[in-house]
Amino acid sequence: MALFPFSAIVGQDELKLALEIAVVDPGVGGVLVFGDRGTGKSTAVRALAGLLPKMKVVVGCEYQCDPTSDRAQCPSCRAMTGTPQVAEVSVPVVDLPLGATEDRVVGALDLEAALTRGERSFSPGLLARANRGFLYIDEVNLLPDHVVDLLLDVAASGENVVEREGISVRHPARFVLIGSGNPEEGELRPQLLDRFGLSLEVRTPGDLPTRVEVVKRRAAFERESGAFLEKWASAETALTTKLEDGRRRLREVQVPDAAIERAATLCIALGTDGLRGELTLVRAARAAAALEGELQVTDRHLARVAPLALRHRLRRNVLDEVGSTVRVERAMAEVFPP
Repeated sequence: MALFPFSAIVGQDELKLALEIAVVDPGVGGVLVFGDRGTGKSTAVRALAGLLPKMKVVVGCEYQCDPTSDRAQCPSCRAMTGTPQVAEVSVPVVDLPLGATEDRVVGALDLEAALTRGERSFSPGLLARANRGFLYIDEVNLLPDHVVDLLLDVAASGENVVEREGISVRHPARFVLIGSGNPEEGELRPQLLDRFGLSLEVRTPGDLPTRVEVVKRRAAFERESGAFLEKWASAETALTTKLEDGRRRLREVQVPDAAIERAATLCIALGTDGLRGELTLVRAARAAAALEGELQVTDRHLARVAPLALRHRLRRNVLDEVGSTVRVERAMAEVFPP
């Protein structure tokens, strides 16, 4: 099935930037997207995953272990002798449905093997399938709190540990967590909001030219996908190169003390709790610099990603009814004067 080109998505520049940053540095902590239905959230995630080069995996491994990295392998792959067989697969995008049980998410005892053969074996869950890819949760604000806590803990540690029903399994689970939802249907707890690296709101475009262009491009894609994909092929290739270069360049990007002081000053001005705000802000700015081909974080990079990294970390202010984005922009105007 053909995927709509990421480069052809119209009017969602902030969403596209957040996803690109998460690809260049998955350690940023995932992306939370709130907004209207039908604004291209899942389309953008799948389109970006489709841009990435195929990844090498150990043949027969249920966790898609990386054959080139011992740190990112399960115990079985690390215990292999000799050179493992290697295959190439597409970067996975795994959907986590609202009704998913904890067993389905983390994995559990294989009941069929236990009942028919009397064997205790592990049946991997969605986290195993999402390893080294994307885990997409629509309506994340409606998930049970204990499932969300579990997901965020695994996303932070990069490892899934299951100890139940007489089995003990530990396997890699490194993925980019993407959560989406409609704020009118309920909000996430502040603790969970804080655990997502980047946050944004997407809205239905309000201007006529953008809405018309969205409809025209979607109609062209559905009418003749081959021709449409060919039209956007060069832009997609350029973006793939940009992402790969950004990943390689990330280690080389320097963060001067002045940039760290600016980030901390901005967080103090906004009254964010803890230090996760400036840590994420600096990390996202570093990824943005890598994407732009620059080797040092500047005020421009910090200002570009500050709303993404900080808007969901603000305390509610009953005396200030403006939105969190406006509060961040107001603080930025003071910390980053023109």
